[in-house]
Amino acid sequence: MDKLLPTIGILLVVIVVLALALVGWRRRVRRDAPAGGGYPEPETSAAPTVSSEVLYVATTKAGESLERLALPGLSYRGRGTVDVSADGVRLRVAGERPVFIPAGALTGVGAATVTIDRVVERDGLLRLGWTTSGGAAADSYFRVVDPAGRGLLTAAVEDILPGGPTPGSTDDESEV
Repeated sequence: MDKLLPTIGILLVVIVVLALALVGWRRRVRRDAPAGGGYPEPETSAAPTVSSEVLYVATTKAGESLERLALPGLSYRGRGTVDVSADGVRLRVAGERPVFIPAGALTGVGAATVTIDRVVERDGLLRLGWTTSGGAAADSYFRVVDPAGRGLLTAAVEDILPGGPTPGSTDDESEV
């Protein structure tokens, strides 16, 4: 009996914490719903010029690397692939539905060091800037699995950016 009451107390605290986390996540999803997410896939899509295996980290509000956006297909961290073609970028994260970003919605690409839950070596993350289907400016962060593929991926995205490459494509927030 002397161990039963503390055990019940700890279980109640754990249940309350989990319930609060669930309520908080659902509130964030509702808050971010107007941002939309990816765009519909084009009926005829171009073949990928570059495909790279990545670790998807997070999508945040543009310029606010610690303010997560819970967008459909990009809510959870995981392994995935990024395919770049003439018509845009396709993101496929394991366990999530694919996300398509047309070339016209891309706003930039660059390096970053920090985002939600993740701090890596200098410029260890790839930041993809884009505008969601709801008009929200967003940054998606990836860790490219093959370091040699990182430059190819960056160059391929720069090639399809509206108006050409982003000047000074390194993220200023990477100074930590």
